[in-house]
Order: sequence, then C-alpha cells, then structure tokens
Amino acid sequence: MHCDIYKASTRDEMYAYIARPNYPDDTDTLDPLAVLPEPVRKALGRPKFVMHLDLSQTPKLARVSIQQVLELLQGQGYFLQLPPDGLLQPNALPPEGLRGA
Repeated sequence: MHCDIYKASTRDEMYAYIARPNYPDDTDTLDPLAVLPEPVRKALGRPKFVMHLDLSQTPKLARVSIQQVLELLQGQGYFLQLPPDGLLQPNALPPEGLRGA
C-alpha cells in the first residue's frame, strides 16, 4: 500500500496519511485530501506534503504500527497521527526518562 503523508500547519507532530491504492496510476486526482472529513481538514489547517511512502517496503514507523495504519488506510482511506499526549496537554509531566535527576 502506498500513501502520501501531510503535516498539519496547526499542530506540531500531527500528520495525515492518505491512501494511494492505485499508485502510480492515480495522478489525475485533483485533491488528494478530499477523502478527509471536513473537521479533520479544518484541524490540519494548511497541510504540507511531507513524503510518499510505500508501506510494504517500510519495516516500521516511529509512533504507530504499520498494521494499524494499513487497516485504516484500507478501511477509510486515511490515517490521522496525533501528537503524543505531552504535546496535547501543556501541563503534562514529561516521560520518565526526560524528568532529569
């Protein structure tokens, strides 16, 4: 499965993975983000293209399992990666290893 990844302009570390099941024969798609529901599109602000990814050639992703991403790409056409909890809650304690001595 191929996908394109877009970075949100409104929130750090928020990304939208957009399915490209017919890649490379789908270049006629005018708006690749049209698959996203309107609230998600608004939450992304002005998304910026980051990269194209072939998940079958990718051994692992940094924050999520490839299997979870594949299931959502196949089921709904997109996957939304949200920032870690500490970035959503400004008063949250840092992870154990980052608190210092």
